[in-house]
Amino acid sequence: MATETKDAPGVIAPPPLIFAAFLLAGWTIDRLLGSLGLPIETPVRNGAAVGLIVLGLLLEMWAGGFFRRAGTNVIPYKPATVLVTDGPYRFSRNPMYVGFTITYLGLAIGLGSRWALLLLPVCLLVMTWGVILREERYLEGKFGQAYLDYRGRVRRWL
Repeated sequence: MATETKDAPGVIAPPPLIFAAFLLAGWTIDRLLGSLGLPIETPVRNGAAVGLIVLGLLLEMWAGGFFRRAGTNVIPYKPATVLVTDGPYRFSRNPMYVGFTITYLGLAIGLGSRWALLLLPVCLLVMTWGVILREERYLEGKFGQAYLDYRGRVRRWL
């Protein structure tokens, strides 16, 4: 029996779910341990939180818009049809994930969750291992030299 090859990178979970799981885990740990929260005045904390959330969401929407205009899939379980290298993709190979990270920071600060902030590096390691490296292998196999050239001139994050 022949094995069917799936045209998708095989990520471990949808990226928004990964970020949400770590944020929820950090917030839950804070509540269970009776965390004192962040040592930042509430109005300043809330302003920073809102600013980061808005910035992150705008970056996510801007980057996602380039995928939609190019006619390729935003969802990593579906095939990539085009290699997008313009717009925010000139500066980062993963601007949507940069946007998720900024949004996560804003939410963690807004929630006053020290643990969510402490878990962010672990979240980014999971994203790198379980999503980004898989996507990179997939894109290299799908687009070959065009992807290798792009990867050579644009950073993974920033």
